[in-house]
Amino acid sequence: MAENKTQPTEASVLEFLENVTPETKKTDSLLLLDWLEKVTGFSPKMWGPSIIGYGSYHYKYASGREGDAPLIGFSPRKNALTLYVTFYESEKPQDLSKLGKFTHSKACIYVKKLEDIHLDELEKIVKQTMQFTKEKYPD
Repeated sequence: MAENKTQPTEASVLEFLENVTPETKKTDSLLLLDWLEKVTGFSPKMWGPSIIGYGSYHYKYASGREGDAPLIGFSPRKNALTLYVTFYESEKPQDLSKLGKFTHSKACIYVKKLEDIHLDELEKIVKQTMQFTKEKYPD
């Protein structure tokens, strides 16, 4: 089976963020960097060339595929800040109606500007994601 492309690296998170443009996205990323460290209790680490992850877990699917992934992550992508969360599988789906202005997919929330969302609501999502993931994939 092929190895996962997104692996933790020793690359500098701050050096990565220094190259983020435009400046507003860099500023939002630096705020999110510190905020997520406080909320998760984990230090940020680069996963692959462009994802900043907090904590990690080991998963194994019924297909036999397994690997490691960050509990929570984000990346300052071209079109939006991408927040990697797991709100879609939970038995108690998270209420996203109070989060603010965003779009989402199965495992990501996309935000144009950090000021577009309510961090208190995002904190609930982050904590619920961490709890759900730890329960689904215990060490």
